[in-house]
Amino acid sequence: MIPPVFVLVRPQMGENVGAAARAMLNFGLDRMRIVDPRDGWPNPKSVAMASGAGRVLDQAGLFPDVATSIADCDFVFATTARGRELVKLVVTPERAMEMTRAMAAEGKRVGVLFGPERAGLENDDIVQANAIVTVDVNPEFPSLNLAQCVLLLGYEWRRQGGVTPEMMELARTEFASRLEVDKLADHFEERLEAASFFFPPTKAEGMKANLRNMWARLGLTRAEVQTFHGMLRQIAWKLKNGGE
Repeated sequence: MIPPVFVLVRPQMGENVGAAARAMLNFGLDRMRIVDPRDGWPNPKSVAMASGAGRVLDQAGLFPDVATSIADCDFVFATTARGRELVKLVVTPERAMEMTRAMAAEGKRVGVLFGPERAGLENDDIVQANAIVTVDVNPEFPSLNLAQCVLLLGYEWRRQGGVTPEMMELARTEFASRLEVDKLADHFEERLEAASFFFPPTKAEGMKANLRNMWARLGLTRAEVQTFHGMLRQIAWKLKNGGE
């Protein structure tokens, strides 16, 4: 079983990264990735705050953006407490870790995105996730500290360690990785650009974001991704040859 990877997106303070590492190791998790930290990396303040969980920081991967940090993941959760315009499955931390254990038992790689302290994840980050994790907190004060959010997910992962997860049947196939889904999205955008679909230009970015959100939400298998690629190639070939 592959434990989930916790991805800290653009964290602002080294102390919070260290506190997150400590929270992870409390519950047996040590796979951390850090995306574009504000104060650079490595950060001595992180080590001081980790209080014995330094090995989590030592092994942490540093990435320039969200896409590369989750490229090898089969399924990705985004943690956020705010309402969004994106249509996605929304689950509690408990349900998220139930799903994670079920997928991990099948050898799938799961990532969990945690946003920066000040404003949380942006829509451009959430678009790349398959589902949203949110906590039923006071609506008048929904803000959670980065380490607190990590602690909640880590606790649920550990708590369910003795529970036999419900296995996900995939007809002897596998989930597509985030990189494979991204390449499919690129392929669709390329063909739609050629067909002048993204019009007017002022709405193009929003249209592309909605499409990528759809691809991430679907939870495609590798076989399904290859089928879509084949469909696009066949359509392009037919158009090139005058539909003959």
